[in-house]
Amino acid sequence: MTALIWFRDDLRLTDNAALRAGSADSGGIVALYVLDEESPEMRPLGGAARWWLHESLSRLRESLAVHGVPLVLRRGPAERVVQEVVEQAQADRVYWNRRYGDERALDARLKTALRERGVAAQSFQGGILFEPWTVLTGSGGPYRVYTPFWRACLAAPSPAPPEPAPERLRASDATLVSDVLEHWELQPTSPDWAGGLAERWEPGEEAALAKLDRFLTERAAGYEAGRDTPALDVGSELSPHLRWGEISPRTVWHRTLESGVSAGGFLSELGWREFASYTAFHNGRLHERGLNAQYDGFPWRAYDSHAVGAWRRGETGFGLVDAGMRELWQTGFMHNRVRMVAASFLTKNLLTDWRVGEAWFWDTLVDADAASNPFNWQWVAGCGVDAAPYFRIFNPATQQKKFDASGEYVDRWAPESIMLPELVDLRETRLRALAAYESIRGASRER
Repeated sequence: MTALIWFRDDLRLTDNAALRAGSADSGGIVALYVLDEESPEMRPLGGAARWWLHESLSRLRESLAVHGVPLVLRRGPAERVVQEVVEQAQADRVYWNRRYGDERALDARLKTALRERGVAAQSFQGGILFEPWTVLTGSGGPYRVYTPFWRACLAAPSPAPPEPAPERLRASDATLVSDVLEHWELQPTSPDWAGGLAERWEPGEEAALAKLDRFLTERAAGYEAGRDTPALDVGSELSPHLRWGEISPRTVWHRTLESGVSAGGFLSELGWREFASYTAFHNGRLHERGLNAQYDGFPWRAYDSHAVGAWRRGETGFGLVDAGMRELWQTGFMHNRVRMVAASFLTKNLLTDWRVGEAWFWDTLVDADAASNPFNWQWVAGCGVDAAPYFRIFNPATQQKKFDASGEYVDRWAPESIMLPELVDLRETRLRALAAYESIRGASRER
């Protein structure tokens, strides 16, 4: 028996249920990754994510090669490509780890098609702690508020411990043609804007596990007190590794609890990530439409290329916003507190549709996640589930005084911001935003 292991957002060997299932097959395994940019359910990756994917696939290829298993790369619609490889490898079973967003429709069609051909197809719990259909309200529906959702998760049986990587893997005897990773052109060439990403990050499973250990031994003790201070190095920086499945949330969860550090706030961040995936599962297409229909008629201003361009370049004249946007461009990352401030400035002070900002983050973040990215933008804009109240408008000047009083973060990333003219008047634009939100609330009351 030969098993095809279809890698997706699980680019690791440790705690990989699909890989462990296939490792027991006597005919060996075929390890496959499909770059699918054509299926309607798949959102094409942004530039920073493509860079990370290239590096992560390189590391996965090396890890599998230690066991004598080649990584087969193919490009095209996954529904077609997987079946082609099944036929070429004469595989009689296919294993994969589940996805929970719009891709589920593709996976369901493929599972049906394979079974109709007599090929066993089995999926396993993917990159989340709790399967979304197991966490429901008393009335049987999905939660729309984070706190009771997470309370229900914590009351459920604890996530299973992570499984070790298979001790032995055997490659199938099939000879398969693989694409050349470099031919996919996932990395920029001219101009090469990825130097800052390469300097900041080391993708791959080995780096992810080392980063978790470093966080628990060196940073976790200061996390609770310093998590909102962007100049402090107390964060785990695990988000891109989790996004690409180089480390599983179960590994993070259990190692954190076993470490003995006080990390309730850190684990609650895993809970927020869980809530984003949960919301995507129950709603879908988060990057296209708001979850609160009341905001469908929100009076966004016409697209202002000058204002949006200044926001993207970090030239708004507001230090915390500018520092965050420049950190994002140079490193593919931004501190979570600063993400909220930058998003609030775009949506509320500039009254720019949240989808504009979400698309920019999707293109520039190495941890751009199909659930978390739009989920968090909707939270700031006020149109998501459990969203920030419409009247919560983060004042970037006040936020800087509170969380970067010494100016260390701003001086690191945008020291000249103080010399730039301020793009807007904060008080005036705040009142304008409140009036806009009140207009749709009034319209809703009249209906």
